[in-house]
Amino acid sequence: MLSDPQSRDLVGSLGRGLAVMEILAAHPAGMTLTEMAEKAGITRAGARRFLHTLVAAGYATQDGRTFRLSSRLISVARTWLGNASLWSFAEPFMRAVSQRFGEACSAAVLSGENVVYVARVPGRHILSVGLQVGTRLPAFCTSMGRVLLSGLPDDELDRFLAGAELKPLTPKTRTDPKALAALIRAAKDEGYALIDEELEPGLRSIAVPVRDGNGAIVAAINVSTQTARLSVAELKSEVLPALNDATTKIRDFFAVQ
Repeated sequence: MLSDPQSRDLVGSLGRGLAVMEILAAHPAGMTLTEMAEKAGITRAGARRFLHTLVAAGYATQDGRTFRLSSRLISVARTWLGNASLWSFAEPFMRAVSQRFGEACSAAVLSGENVVYVARVPGRHILSVGLQVGTRLPAFCTSMGRVLLSGLPDDELDRFLAGAELKPLTPKTRTDPKALAALIRAAKDEGYALIDEELEPGLRSIAVPVRDGNGAIVAAINVSTQTARLSVAELKSEVLPALNDATTKIRDFFAVQ
């Protein structure tokens, strides 16, 4: 439905035509002209024009008195999906999390010893760490890094920790390989990782995995904040459920593509 049908910038007939397409999409077995007129709340003459226009454009087919959507709409959707990145679709869900807490929400993937930021919605507050798409940070001491590392098989994780440069960045940075392995495996079991001033003094973050249709971890999203704004308990009780909800929506969105 058009939100403002009186606007001079809107084409009412296009809006009604799109509504007809949506109704056809909800009735894969097809509909007659009369059924469409009743469902769309338009005249039979109007329904006839819209349906025959869709058939002529290749977006619908006609079999006797029955009209159905054609596969052309699927081709259009695939073209659109193929030309847009996953994170352009995921960003609205991340933005909702950011706006709820007023904090930055970011996404990253694993690249060697680092995480690489692939999407970021800034918060209302400025963090001292300058982060943007393309930023690389050590995986071992970041919340998203530990979540991503938790997706590795045990032998690969052990090799990673044995070869990585585990350089302390703050007095709280954990650098012992065995301790890190335990923390990363705990993140796997618990479904999240929380970093408290290991990357930078005063910086705290919590991250959860983004999984593909097979359950494999393909990315991570997090919320980062200053220690003065959100406590560890608040990150777990309030932010963690919001992040899990966002990743569920991201996964469900792509499951139907």
